[in-house]
Amino acid sequence: MKQRPPDQTPPVSPPDYGRSLRGLGFNLLVRDVPRAVKFATDVLGATSFYDDVDFAAMKLVGGDFMFHADHTYKDHPLSGVVAGLEARGAGVELRLYGCDPDVAEANARALGYTVLAGSMDKPHGLRECMILDDEGYAWVPGVAVKG
Repeated sequence: MKQRPPDQTPPVSPPDYGRSLRGLGFNLLVRDVPRAVKFATDVLGATSFYDDVDFAAMKLVGGDFMFHADHTYKDHPLSGVVAGLEARGAGVELRLYGCDPDVAEANARALGYTVLAGSMDKPHGLRECMILDDEGYAWVPGVAVKG
């Protein structure tokens, strides 16, 4: 059941938003959409196209992604998969090419998020770090190593 106040409406209709999406995107089920938006904006530098307590449409380094609150997926096949899980996305890395890992790491540390791996140049040509958000998703901002 949606919890968004009736007077709060997205700037575009859901069908128009859906038709506008291109390329690779992802949707993360979260317990607390505002908290997820805060992590994405404050740590990763994402911007919110629209957000409320049920849903957020986010943009980052040229891509789109979404957060949906657990309660909006009540009748969705994934609702039983994530019910009761402490850490979500086990084994998945959300890689953000073009997102400065040093900036993201500094933001994460300043705000008390868990940095699993600090920024470093990797043999595969990227400088990256790994940060956990409050839901347990692993975010990997990375940029090409100069050289």
